Amino acid sequence: MNIQEYLAEVTRIHKTGAATEHSYRSALQNLFSTISDDVQALNEPKRVQCGAPDFLINRGDIVIGHVEAKDIDKDLATFKGTEADQKSRYLKALPNLIYTNCLDFEFYREGVLLTKISVADFLMGIQPKPENFQPLENQLRDFAAQKPQTITSSEKLAEIMAGKAVLIKDVLFKALREDENLQTEISGQFKAFQEHLIHDITPEDFADIYAETIAYGMFAARLHDDTLDTFSRQEALELLPKSNPFLRSLFGYIAGHDLDERIKWIIDDLADVFQAANVKKLMENFGSLTGRNDPFLHFYETFLSKYNPEKRKARGVWYTPEPVVNFIVRAVDEVLQTEFGLPDGLADTSKVAIDWDTGQADKKGKPVTIKKDVHRVQILDPATGTGTFLAEVLKQVAPKIRPWTHNGADVA
Repeated sequence: MNIQEYLAEVTRIHKTGAATEHSYRSALQNLFSTISDDVQALNEPKRVQCGAPDFLINRGDIVIGHVEAKDIDKDLATFKGTEADQKSRYLKALPNLIYTNCLDFEFYREGVLLTKISVADFLMGIQPKPENFQPLENQLRDFAAQKPQTITSSEKLAEIMAGKAVLIKDVLFKALREDENLQTEISGQFKAFQEHLIHDITPEDFADIYAETIAYGMFAARLHDDTLDTFSRQEALELLPKSNPFLRSLFGYIAGHDLDERIKWIIDDLADVFQAANVKKLMENFGSLTGRNDPFLHFYETFLSKYNPEKRKARGVWYTPEPVVNFIVRAVDEVLQTEFGLPDGLADTSKVAIDWDTGQADKKGKPVTIKKDVHRVQILDPATGTGTFLAEVLKQVAPKIRPWTHNGADVA
């Protein structure tokens, strides 16, 4: 279908006088599917209702772009409210995107408007602009020629991960509202989370946690992936450590055939993002200037600053450079030795008897206490985060503790 044939079909539909926004979808699908012999346009209303773009443009099994289609009388430049919010999310998450009202076409790459082409004016009916037919065909071919990008910086990876996570959260939240009175896998997971983990969690907070866990779980999997030419949600499950049964259980569903179609397309998009990134190489020098020695732990701060900076602030997710942590812990160790008379410092294992409140009261209403031996030195980190301080304490303490023996042999 060339542009002239496409516009004739749009005009025919409009002249019926009964056309809605969805009436033009077949003409758009035919147009996008004829851009190239190996390109297919998929329009899946079930996903659209939950916040997905109207069309996925595929080459084989790989998604190469997305299209959001509005009604023919919609001005693409004057979005407000929810439409404006939706467009903002799409621009952050979808690197190759078209916005159209069937007559005007906006082409975005990496969230930046490349060009806008109009093939007709909508004044007293549809007035064709034949001089723009060929430019639109050329731009559509360029749109279809795009390949998954190669990501070369950790900052860019965090931005794209965050964009996908925001979409997952948005779509999942809408799905939970749709499924409120239905027995679906997603609603079942939400109810199980409420029952066993956080009783007063809201659907929105659950969607937030879910999206964040998926995005960072896939990052963890890709970080340990040696097969750089391939990556998928199924492969992610195989790469996740068996020492994290919660994450593996979640990805058992994510990797399965029964994954909800409403979020499946975004997770597959996210897998394509990771396939275009050598995460292990990106993380080689991550934090070299600030002493961040474990990229898996400390990249989370970068990711969260892009995904939800307000949550980062509320949680206090601010990384303390490891040289600073080392200095603070050594200083505390020295103070314990010089000021408190504990030669082993943080490694001190001596105990002292204290009055321990049992939480009960005697007949006169006075608190009942007992004598209890407790360690003089106790380590408390109320905002553990990635555990940097606790890890450094262990490093300081380890050399001072005598090895224990087993069958006569020292065990370090």
